[in-house]
Amino acid sequence: MELEVRHLRALCAIADAGSVHKAARQLGMAQPSLTTQLRRIEQAIGGQLFSRERTGSRPTPLGRSVLTRARPIVAQMTELVTEAKDAAGFGVPGGTPRLRLGSTGSRAIPGWLRRLNARLTDTDITFQTDVSANTLLRMVAGNQLDAAFVHEVEGAPLRVPDRVELRVLVRREPQFVAVPATHPAARSGRPVRVTELAGEKWMVDPSVDGDWDGLRQVFAAADVDPRIVYGDYLSAGDLVAAGEVVTPCQPTAQPRPGMAIVPLRDDPLGVRLVVGFRVGRGLGEEGDAVFRDLRAAYEEVAWNSPAYARWLRDQTHPSLPIVA
Repeated sequence: MELEVRHLRALCAIADAGSVHKAARQLGMAQPSLTTQLRRIEQAIGGQLFSRERTGSRPTPLGRSVLTRARPIVAQMTELVTEAKDAAGFGVPGGTPRLRLGSTGSRAIPGWLRRLNARLTDTDITFQTDVSANTLLRMVAGNQLDAAFVHEVEGAPLRVPDRVELRVLVRREPQFVAVPATHPAARSGRPVRVTELAGEKWMVDPSVDGDWDGLRQVFAAADVDPRIVYGDYLSAGDLVAAGEVVTPCQPTAQPRPGMAIVPLRDDPLGVRLVVGFRVGRGLGEEGDAVFRDLRAAYEEVAWNSPAYARWLRDQTHPSLPIVA
């Protein structure tokens, strides 16, 4: 087997993501396919490149040596493709303006797209979501996206590519918790302490960049060690409503039957909301307008989210932590 750039890219993805599972999602592959590809690469090289641990995959000494040589090659190839696409006018097919956006999950997205479509009637707007903020930022760096709206969890910094610059939308958004409607925290009408939920099972999606790392630090600071259930946030809502788990959530989350959204006392967990643009290609005045549309959409969902609106009104200075 001869190693190709795609093989080197797969190795870099596994190292950056910290697990084959997360890397497969970022690469758009099935996990078994990536696992098989990794085995073949290791056979070709003649040694194990990653040690498989309970928490993920770590490069072995041989793996670190290979990655040291692989990363510059992958970066140079990405830069070559980016420059070629720019030269070919990739973003303007047939002369039609094109805007390619990406985002991690947010209730502000529908309002953002509604405003963009109303204002840019002659622009072909494409949109995609991904649970991985780092993947979306790499797509911006690789000229696959023009901009990406992502979140950065406190204590788990994003890996921002050299070709990407960040513009801050919200300096610190507090994270809330979804609990069963029958839970005492739902009935009390007050923020709940992390220690009050220490006996609950917490569901966390390990594929969402930074979420588990940030939450683990919150548990350590509160000196609690709750039971953890790994899953995806799409199914978490049903399990919360069934009384099986609690789960961290965005303050703009809307409760469903059987569920309540509750702030955490003292706001121990927060995220920074940012928009990534390619360096030198921030879209100029159009980029400013795209950012303003997102800000307006976020303000709309924030004040129309009951739990978040109550939290905002209870603050000493009741205003959104949005960067002007």
